[in-house]
Amino acid sequence: MKFTIFQESRIGRRKNNQDRIAHCYSRDSLLMVLADGMGGHLHGEVASQIAVQYMTHVFQREAQPKLHDPVMFLSRELSLAHHAILDYALEKGLREAPRTTVVACIVQDGHACWAHAGDSRLYLLRDNRIHVQTHDHSRVQLMMDQGLLDTKSAATHPNRNRVYSCLGGTHLPQIEFSRRTPLQSGDVIALCTDGVWGPLGNEGLLRGLTAENPMIAVPRVLSEAEDIAGASCDNLSIIVMAWREGIGDDDNLPVETVSTQTMALSDFTTRMDTFDKHHRLSASEMMLSDDDIEMAIQEINAAIQKFSDTDPK
Repeated sequence: MKFTIFQESRIGRRKNNQDRIAHCYSRDSLLMVLADGMGGHLHGEVASQIAVQYMTHVFQREAQPKLHDPVMFLSRELSLAHHAILDYALEKGLREAPRTTVVACIVQDGHACWAHAGDSRLYLLRDNRIHVQTHDHSRVQLMMDQGLLDTKSAATHPNRNRVYSCLGGTHLPQIEFSRRTPLQSGDVIALCTDGVWGPLGNEGLLRGLTAENPMIAVPRVLSEAEDIAGASCDNLSIIVMAWREGIGDDDNLPVETVSTQTMALSDFTTRMDTFDKHHRLSASEMMLSDDDIEMAIQEINAAIQKFSDTDPK
């Protein structure tokens, strides 16, 4: 595989960052996963961390060098991530389980497939247009589907952040799956939270992501979203992958292009923004001690390990 990939998460104007993002690849398979936690003090971060860390953990175990069935992987592991969040809430005695939106994508054998719950989005950009976009699981989107709201009104609607499908919470998630989609050279796949697509809209994202290398485009897109959102800026997170397979002349590829051809069958490269990193950025505001952070990390790891050990594969 040949691709260029870059991810970044920013806290925006919030006191803490409940978003989590990761990508991981073997010789023949690539996982991208993004989650936007919802909940009170600490718990939203826990839900998103469990979702992202669990998916990455199982991917590293199974993609050697590729997954047997990417769609089945997404279906099974997103469901188990949901139950891992519920189990964490039960062990902690929480009155309500924390929740998180999620969007995850697998690229393998020149095809992409993805799944999502909530309003974190995936875009497939091709030939300077939006070729595919996920459909939000939100109340506002339902109203738009029924012709009760237009795009402009939806952007400022008081219920625009209400979602009806997520991991965690009291209801089983309604996870939506894509078709297996062949990729073309130059395709761009972007996963992002509503803190990014909300201020920019589709036109802003398209304009920002199709013109340049993801290494340059991503920071600019996030800065533009921050400027537009102003004082109400939410957490902002995005993963962008530009597909380079099929481009004959390597001299024309960005120097950051990944080529997995020489990787060993059991090798992985992983980039995941960790729980510890996010909270140390804002620990004084949240009044979390190092012991609080360490305890949360241990509890998250225990929840992930429990469901990983019982995964039927």
